[in-house]
Amino acid sequence: MRRVVVTGLGVVAPNGIGREAFWKACVEGRSGVGPIRSFDASRHPVRIAAEIADFDVAPFLPPEQRKSLKIMGRATRFGVGAACLAVADSGLDLARENPERVGVVMGTGLVPMDLPELAPMLLAACNENGQLDSTRLGEKGDGALFPLWILKYLPNMVATHISLVLNAQGPNSTITTACVAGTQAVGEGFRLVSRGDADIVLAGGADSRIDPLMLLAYTALGALSRSDRPAQEVSRPFDRLRDGFVLGEGAGVLVLEEWEHARRRGATIYAEVLGFGTSFDAYSVTKPEPDARGAARAITAALHEARVDPHDVDYINAHGTSTRLNDLMETRAVKRVFGEGAKALPLSSIKSMVGHLIGAAGAVEAVALALTLHDGVLPPTINLTHPDAECDLDYVPNAARQRRVRTAVSTSFGFGGQNGALVMRRV
Repeated sequence: MRRVVVTGLGVVAPNGIGREAFWKACVEGRSGVGPIRSFDASRHPVRIAAEIADFDVAPFLPPEQRKSLKIMGRATRFGVGAACLAVADSGLDLARENPERVGVVMGTGLVPMDLPELAPMLLAACNENGQLDSTRLGEKGDGALFPLWILKYLPNMVATHISLVLNAQGPNSTITTACVAGTQAVGEGFRLVSRGDADIVLAGGADSRIDPLMLLAYTALGALSRSDRPAQEVSRPFDRLRDGFVLGEGAGVLVLEEWEHARRRGATIYAEVLGFGTSFDAYSVTKPEPDARGAARAITAALHEARVDPHDVDYINAHGTSTRLNDLMETRAVKRVFGEGAKALPLSSIKSMVGHLIGAAGAVEAVALALTLHDGVLPPTINLTHPDAECDLDYVPNAARQRRVRTAVSTSFGFGGQNGALVMRRV
């Protein structure tokens, strides 16, 4: 098995675009949560989110590929931008690499369809009483659709467009495991390089669900905060006053490279990926397993593959959603795996600053983990002002902490009982 290192980081996040802007915001504890601006949410029960503002992917595209913009969904645009930023950060000249040895693995989730785009088709299919008529839909609906419309909403389009833009002809995969997708994509990318299927893999996640229908769906599920606090104070993982997460959007991509390949070209190495673990609760479609056995199995599996003793872990980039059930479960999982050492082990959640990016969450958190290892700074969990008695670990509250970190873990836990964990080490 070959050694795998992180040599490039690209991120499009609500609190910063690009590695430097994103990391500076995280270290300073700056939130990207605010009032929804991409559509009129004034009559929605939830009116805040962690949106990406003013991002244009066109400058990242070769001129001959800019016609593809009309079939790029919002998540795809974020993913392509993050991938191009990661390659630029790595210093790689992909034109000089064998394209068949360059792979792409991206995590994403349910791709919401643009309601304004659907409106003409639905209106054309309504009868004289204003009711949707399936017969009329078949007769008149297709003429109201842009012919390549479906290509905008297939989940694999994020990885597809990244590969087209960067001419990556190696393994290409899409992971759709809800909130764990980004973490699993990085884990699968790590294994592709480790076992020799590729020399370079662009791995990460991209997601965007801030639209009228998805906002209502997550609200109906009871997952989103309805707090009337100032927007930047609503996402508060592990805090007693939390009442749900804040929906976010964005993308994170890591350049995973074989160790010797990176050394030969004198690449900057942010971290080494040592292991990946995954498991399934088999407990509930929506609720995490309360005693955290499934989550603990994923962390333990990652440590086992990494050949790392739990006592040697210095920090955890936590899933930390700002929901009571998930925060309690994660706290219990850490205690299960690390035992008495859990009390001395710092962990923090950047979701307090960027919201929950769903399929992109684990990828953006993996970017933050690599930067923690490289720079020796633990990002804070902001808004942690009312400690929960049942969440009694060190969550690095409200201010970043300087600390040299040798080995660290990133965790992700998703709807349906999906669990994932990554282990990285400072080189």
